[in-house]
Amino acid sequence: MKLVGMLDSPYVRRVAISLDLYGVEFVHEPLSVFSTFAEFSQVNPVVKAPTLVLDDGTVLMDSSLILDYLETLAPADKKLLPQQPAARAHDLQLLGLALAACEKSVQIVYEHNLRPAEKWHAPWLERVTGQLLAAYALLDKQLASNEALTQASLTAAVAWSFSQFTVASVVKADAFPNLKHHAERLEQHPAFKRYPIE
Repeated sequence: MKLVGMLDSPYVRRVAISLDLYGVEFVHEPLSVFSTFAEFSQVNPVVKAPTLVLDDGTVLMDSSLILDYLETLAPADKKLLPQQPAARAHDLQLLGLALAACEKSVQIVYEHNLRPAEKWHAPWLERVTGQLLAAYALLDKQLASNEALTQASLTAAVAWSFSQFTVASVVKADAFPNLKHHAERLEQHPAFKRYPIE
């Protein structure tokens, strides 16, 4: 398999770490949706990261859809989503919050980096910032200190690290002690270290 996209994307990084944890061999092709747009479009004309090219040439995109496919392939001892309904609902709740935090962080980054400052839309930034902080506040309350390594817990850590890498002035680390500790713990895991934010 071939994973296409940059590890500075939380979506690409969560797939890379998950592939590692699933024990799936893959090649990482670090193409950017910006600086190598034309090259990326040769792999996937939609130019969406992450893109996963399967061994038979099938092209999958969107991190959640890619991970849904990989979860179906994983043996029982390597699955990253609980099978029991209540536990799965808990993880899906955490996962939804973590993905919302990713999305809102990306929106702030794009607003700051792709628009001239004089064209920033203050009401939009205020709204997105409120959504981002709300997602992290809920995640910080609901994340157990000994959370097992699941898709939800790893995505929460990836989201947090991305926000600290890109919008730390917006997401104050000390305001979310549980998340901070959780991410620091998981960033020491070998799979996280193999695929660091670049």
